[in-house]
Amino acid sequence: MAFKPLHDRVLVRRVESDEKTAGGLIIPDSAKEKPQEGEVVAVGAGARDDDGDRIELDVKEGDKILFGKWSGTEITLEGEELLIMKESDILGVIA
Repeated sequence: MAFKPLHDRVLVRRVESDEKTAGGLIIPDSAKEKPQEGEVVAVGAGARDDDGDRIELDVKEGDKILFGKWSGTEITLEGEELLIMKESDILGVIA
């Protein structure tokens, strides 16, 4: 992909949620919430501190992450819907 986030921004691909509930009911698209789980596609080089030193990000490409419901900005790159967000919007890495 020909996109490199700047500073402390991260490019994320949402992970699709299940189409059925635990009881086997099929959830229609109109009732589904957008997943708050994703995979890191690309990361920026990191923000700079007051001295001008680079602060590396805690996430890397390929990490599975959780993020807030309203986090990030939706963008379309090469026909794929992705999110770009600051690292501070990421709640945690799924092991």
